[in-house]
Amino acid sequence: MSSFNNKLALFVVAILIILSQMYPQTSFKVGDIIFQDLDCGPPCDAIEAVTSGYNGAQLSHCGIITEIQGKEFSQIFVIEAIGDGVIKTPLDEFLDRDDRVIVGRLKNEYQYMISDAIAYIENHIFGKPYDYIFDLTDDTYYCSEVIYKGFEMADSTQNLFAINPMTFNEPNTDTPFVHWVSYYEELNAEIPEGKPGLNPGGISQSDKIDIIYTFNKPNGMR
Repeated sequence: MSSFNNKLALFVVAILIILSQMYPQTSFKVGDIIFQDLDCGPPCDAIEAVTSGYNGAQLSHCGIITEIQGKEFSQIFVIEAIGDGVIKTPLDEFLDRDDRVIVGRLKNEYQYMISDAIAYIENHIFGKPYDYIFDLTDDTYYCSEVIYKGFEMADSTQNLFAINPMTFNEPNTDTPFVHWVSYYEELNAEIPEGKPGLNPGGISQSDKIDIIYTFNKPNGMR
């Protein structure tokens, strides 16, 4: 084989290696849940401090794949509650924000719920305002709430994701994180300590899902 052919072969192998790292072999599906170790300052730090995620992962954000138009990440869309509301984001933009991400998929016996859950999210939650108070009873939504409400409406008998009393306190204390004190003062609202809620770390630990892929490991993940 000529020197040129050797170099060409090495170049092709290098490109294939790069592509295999950029694009996972796993085929993502509508209904897959995307968990993210998002650095957003004190709010994310406080969320991660009170509930560790799958294998110890520090997870502060999540979204759900609701549309796949092709194999490119720019053609896979995630609905998430972030910023001022519930929006649809291409997966490549989601990963550009932070690629410390793991992907969960409902186990086979719960797959039947996905179409109804996605329909509810797209028709009743998409476009709604962000839930700054973290209140499950109003018509605003935070990231975990979007996923919870979708599957709860699909089949409430399954209890896919556990609702637990929320805590805004520093671990092993009765004292709220300083951030939450100022946060709720600005909202002119009481800290909803002990009120029902959920977070990305808790959802990622559900025994109803399998973690099928890791992009880059979230902090703390074993």
